[in-house]
Amino acid sequence: MDTSNPDFRAGFVSFVGRPNVGKSTLTNALVGEKVAITSSKPQTTRRAIRGIVHQKTGQLVLVDTPGMHRPRTLLGERLNSIVQTTLGDVDVVGLCLPANEKIGPGDRFISEQLDSFPRAKKIAIVTKIDAASRPAVAEQLLAISELRDDWEAIIPISATSRIQLDTLMTQLIKLMPLSPPLYPLDAVTDEGLESRVSELIREAALEGVMDELPHSIAVTVDDIIERDDKDLVEIYANVFVERDSQKGIIIGHQGERLQDVGGRARSEIEKLVGKQVYLSLRVKVAKDWQRNAKQLGRLGF
Repeated sequence: MDTSNPDFRAGFVSFVGRPNVGKSTLTNALVGEKVAITSSKPQTTRRAIRGIVHQKTGQLVLVDTPGMHRPRTLLGERLNSIVQTTLGDVDVVGLCLPANEKIGPGDRFISEQLDSFPRAKKIAIVTKIDAASRPAVAEQLLAISELRDDWEAIIPISATSRIQLDTLMTQLIKLMPLSPPLYPLDAVTDEGLESRVSELIREAALEGVMDELPHSIAVTVDDIIERDDKDLVEIYANVFVERDSQKGIIIGHQGERLQDVGGRARSEIEKLVGKQVYLSLRVKVAKDWQRNAKQLGRLGF
């Protein structure tokens, strides 16, 4: 990559949208590595996670944010605050709207919020086009073009099938300011190991849980120990829930569910660290932590 090129561009883009419109999947697909966890559950993303994309013509810093929503808890308010802070600093905002769902009140609410960030250029990204018919995609493109009159571009894509991702990257780089790279050329994220490990554990814990439980799960890491004498990393972590009944669900009959969570998390963590992992998980109750400022602080929010 010729970073001395006077036409080189670099900057920040944030993907926004309702929960589960494919923001994290798109971030991972563009980076080429898993930097953001994915799940069909709401509130999967709880921090502004940066993924870095390197191209010959520029560097994109993708900021994956929590889904914008009307908050019902103190945690929800803090997640929305993360989005607001992030959008005040980025060069481009990409509003993600799935091809297989009609534009609804939530999408219009988010589009209206974008008016508060006049500095950022706006593009529309129509996600999941492989899950919709061609006529449905065409209809969605027309509806989105009528949603705002200041779109720089409207780009239909599929992150999972990698349809039009090159087109999206080219368009995003064109919209970035002239700048040398903002991150080293081998960087894929600025997330630390502890954060990435805790997120992979939470992703495994979210799988298969129902109702309100996904919102109630938080993970902290007590210790990561790399053994000098063998190719092994020891990780000691906690899975927090809000009530004793939820603790029983996470652990499962005779600990089977927790074992399954540990196995799936360990598999992903081993890919990340490139070594065998010993993972110790403890399930704890932090009563109503989503609504308690002190508990939120302890859990890193």
